[in-house]
Amino acid sequence: MSRLVSVSYVLGTFFFLVSLSFSIYFGYKVVTHKLPTESNKLEKYKYHIVLVPEEIDNEYWRLVEKGARNAAEKNNVLLEYVGPKQSNMDEHIKTIEMSVASKVDGILMQGLNDEQYTPLIDRVVEKKIPVITVDTDASNSKRNAYIGTDNYYSGYLAGKAMIEETHGITNVAIITGNFYKNHQIQRVKGFREAVKKEKRIRIITVKESDISRVRAAEKTNQILQDFPEVNAFYGTSALDGIGIAQVVEKYKKKNHMTIIAFDTLPETINYIKKGIIKATVVQEPYDMGYRSVEMMIDLIEGKKVPTIVHTNTRIMRVNDLQVSLMDRRESSR
Repeated sequence: MSRLVSVSYVLGTFFFLVSLSFSIYFGYKVVTHKLPTESNKLEKYKYHIVLVPEEIDNEYWRLVEKGARNAAEKNNVLLEYVGPKQSNMDEHIKTIEMSVASKVDGILMQGLNDEQYTPLIDRVVEKKIPVITVDTDASNSKRNAYIGTDNYYSGYLAGKAMIEETHGITNVAIITGNFYKNHQIQRVKGFREAVKKEKRIRIITVKESDISRVRAAEKTNQILQDFPEVNAFYGTSALDGIGIAQVVEKYKKKNHMTIIAFDTLPETINYIKKGIIKATVVQEPYDMGYRSVEMMIDLIEGKKVPTIVHTNTRIMRVNDLQVSLMDRRESSR
């Protein structure tokens, strides 16, 4: 009997240890976002670069990733696209710290908040790992370069578009992705600057969406109840305009509401075609991603790069879509 108990104890201990080993292994894989550190995975690549977006499943950042990945493949570089599934500053920072621990050759990232990101970036650069901020700058840090939109200017363009698209008293509600992230702050600031001399345009309220179309829709619905005088919206992130448009369409307020949005996601384009979104700010996320990898390679190889590179920004309206379609038809002939 005692022998049977002894065998059972040994087998139980064995299976426990096996289970524990798997738990530790897979736990490590999850925590490190599968950043490869083994030399056999890296030896066939020239360099190892990490791109850390605000959230990996964001459609806008997928375009940045596409550009970066194409540039990486062209230059025999291992590019990893890792970060939080949803916008989360703590996870974003943790991913960057793990990238440093994995001894990557360079980090492409957003500079989302000066207070938290400036010391982080400074520590990374001091470890001789170059940092390029993409889409959102951290100008007070020691980052090597920034490539992306001039976010203040893009907000200013949105404000000018609001002036051009409206007549008479215009009561604007702003829905912004976050109150504390640099690019969102600058887009609101630029918009305010553009409309401040137009006495007929008044900013009634500013709400936060956490860069979620669902939250943007919820905030829009709340605003329409709390501020019935609102007859215009400005959304500062790629998902804000979509969330606003969904509510406006639902309540059939298309003819009584002016919406200025951000970016050219397919849903945004559809709402422009329907006449629900009047105009949107066009950025160049693919170009940001592609050029950021090329700049990083130059930095790693000791070449000089510009400290700031602003990618193109412009306003798109329904007429621009029609012109673009005509151009494609002409080129296909």
